[in-house]
Amino acid sequence: MYLKSLTISSQAEVIRDIQFHNGINLIVDETVNTQGTETGNNVGKTTVLMLIDFCLGASAKQIYTDPENKKEEYRLVRDFLFENKVAITLVLKEDLGREDSPEVRIERNFLPRKQKLQKINGVPKSDDEFEEGLYELLFPGQYGKKPTFRQIISHNIRYKDLSLSNTLKTLDLFTSDAEYETLYLFLLGCDFDQGDAKQELLTQLRLEQTFKGRLEKDQTKSAYETALAILEGEIDLLNRRKVNFNLNESFEADLDRLNQVRYQLNLLSSEIGRLNIRRDLIHEARRDLEQGTTRIDQRQLEQIYQQATDRIEGIQKTFAELCTFHNRMIVEKVRYIAKDLPRLENDITAKSEQLSRLLKQEAELSTTLSRSDSFAELEKLILELNEKYRKKGEFENIILQLTEVEKNLKSLGLRLDTIDNALFADDFEQKVKEQVNKFNRHFASISQALYGEQYALKADPVVATKGKNKGRRLYKFSAFNTNFSSGKKQGEISCFDIAYTLFADEENIPCLHFLLNDKKELMHDNQLLKIAQLVDTKGIQFVASILKDKLPEELNRDEYFVVKLSQTDKLFRIENH
Repeated sequence: MYLKSLTISSQAEVIRDIQFHNGINLIVDETVNTQGTETGNNVGKTTVLMLIDFCLGASAKQIYTDPENKKEEYRLVRDFLFENKVAITLVLKEDLGREDSPEVRIERNFLPRKQKLQKINGVPKSDDEFEEGLYELLFPGQYGKKPTFRQIISHNIRYKDLSLSNTLKTLDLFTSDAEYETLYLFLLGCDFDQGDAKQELLTQLRLEQTFKGRLEKDQTKSAYETALAILEGEIDLLNRRKVNFNLNESFEADLDRLNQVRYQLNLLSSEIGRLNIRRDLIHEARRDLEQGTTRIDQRQLEQIYQQATDRIEGIQKTFAELCTFHNRMIVEKVRYIAKDLPRLENDITAKSEQLSRLLKQEAELSTTLSRSDSFAELEKLILELNEKYRKKGEFENIILQLTEVEKNLKSLGLRLDTIDNALFADDFEQKVKEQVNKFNRHFASISQALYGEQYALKADPVVATKGKNKGRRLYKFSAFNTNFSSGKKQGEISCFDIAYTLFADEENIPCLHFLLNDKKELMHDNQLLKIAQLVDTKGIQFVASILKDKLPEELNRDEYFVVKLSQTDKLFRIENH
């Protein structure tokens, strides 16, 4: 298929009608630099390529979004496209030299939902139907398989930085070598019907590995198994404690009784102490009184008393009578003081016996309580058991999931090994080499014509040492040469794309016959001229955006231009509205 036309239209008018032709098609900026400040930037050269890509299934947002900041939109462009209901129509043609050759008409706009325009050959399509329709028209029988439609045409459309600086790696940065393997085996015509299955298996394998990594984020499977064994031992011990649990149903009552007994013990001990103090005081007072009884030499005292009576008249009592009276009075005092001793002794004895009973009762209650467990302790034991069982369930679940993951990984690995065994069988490997050699005849010839060097493609059977496919066998495709200058890299890319188109035609592999290229001013004039000559003679469309003042004189002709833009006449002509 070739590009026939690209039409940009609003409800009111046709804004641009770009007609393409065979050979080189240039999108140029012809801004006149009168003041030294004018540039060819932001006039829409790259946008033409984006619009073709948009009609082939790319996102609409890239048309009005800053590529370096996806959240930043060009509001002027977006509002214009939405408010004016701008539609893009791309017409592809099987043979530009034959008027009656089949055409594919693709129409899309930028509006959402019910206002959305998305047709192929006049038939409205949903997003899924749109991709399927393009697939079936351009690559019959390939829909639903790998590589995808967008992957297959990625080398035909080069305006993003990655595809402008890489010959083979034209997809996004997250694309694995395994996906590139599937893509280039398809492009080389190496019939391998397991490529799609391999991609699906690798995707499942990565998901399982990611899941396994999350499960083992804290501990490995063996660590969980060890922890589970320890946990089961703890659960067994707690269950034995539970079976032997000596639950005293009257624990609370017994505890209250013990507290009451201890309270009574305290009171009784205090009372006995008080009684003992009283008794001791009585005994002490009696001893003091008894020590006060007169026991002196009465004869001597009587002589003194006789002398006193001789001198004092009226003393009628004898000294002996006086002593007897004194002693009798002391005895009476002792008897009076000691009269409470029997009662105190009885009280002390009774209360001591009561104290002994209470002490015995306290000992019995203490023993009973010390040998029994409370409901609170049972509840605590049950809570501990529940927590252990919860952890056990958690560990068992993780181990079960890890076991399942390991089983899945093993199964996926075996299925991948089966595919790899076929993929790396001697006959298939020989087929790959043959197809690479066929392609390289074109690649070397084109690069020799452009640069006087021979570039070549190689496919190395390798085992991935890192990344998502670590440990898996795959074909790794790369170019022989190493070019670091951006201009020469651009030339290498163009050589590859032209060579592939020639190779695909030779092998009857469906392909697009147009190549979209941005920033061709990076190439040297000689190479650009040679490309123009090559594509013209080989029947390939080469669509390139370039600054007009960077064109070699031989290409600076209207016959090569498909659209001319400038600061005063930008692609969408928004300023005119």
